[in-house]
Amino acid sequence: MPYDFKKEQKELYQPKTAAIVEVPEMVFIMADGVGDPNTSEEYKAALEVLYGLSYTIKMSKKGGSEPPGYFDYVVPPLEGLWWLADKSAFDFADKDKFCWTSMIRQPEFVTPDVFARAKDALLGKKPGLDLSAARLESFSEGLCAQVLHIGSYDEEPKTIEQLERFIVESGYIKDISDTRRHHEIYLSNPLKTAPEKCKTIIRLPVERKL
Repeated sequence: MPYDFKKEQKELYQPKTAAIVEVPEMVFIMADGVGDPNTSEEYKAALEVLYGLSYTIKMSKKGGSEPPGYFDYVVPPLEGLWWLADKSAFDFADKDKFCWTSMIRQPEFVTPDVFARAKDALLGKKPGLDLSAARLESFSEGLCAQVLHIGSYDEEPKTIEQLERFIVESGYIKDISDTRRHHEIYLSNPLKTAPEKCKTIIRLPVERKL
């Protein structure tokens, strides 16, 4: 059976209740942008590139060019880091100001060379695709609090408030910074799932309260 990160690392992808977790270093394909994810062409283009590269790497086994250390796996879910340039609190009514890093986790065998070859292969199939925004990066998130949100994205503030209360009650404080962001992991496809049934992990960086 293909390796499924969501099933093998349940503490990171299947939280049953709010929890404090230590998130290990992972490899991601990332792309940055600004704007409302519901309407931004930049966001739409970024997702096309992220998924295109991720599936090109996964399917490399069929082209006779599988990388050293390759193993069959399920492409992990889309994730996003979110913030505002002026560092103010999120206003879900003004999403045009959202800054974001969209990203998809990669297996450890995905090296810069594997990434470069995937870009060449994808461009061979879609020569008009702009891959300039995509990068391969190791991301060390560290200590975080997370919770599962079920419902539409516009209803996230209530769940965020619950998570923030849990953080304080557990003896931690939020540790949002230029390198540690509000993080979401999208377990549902919003194009195929009713808004009230969408599942999203909300993850916030924390540190122990002194």
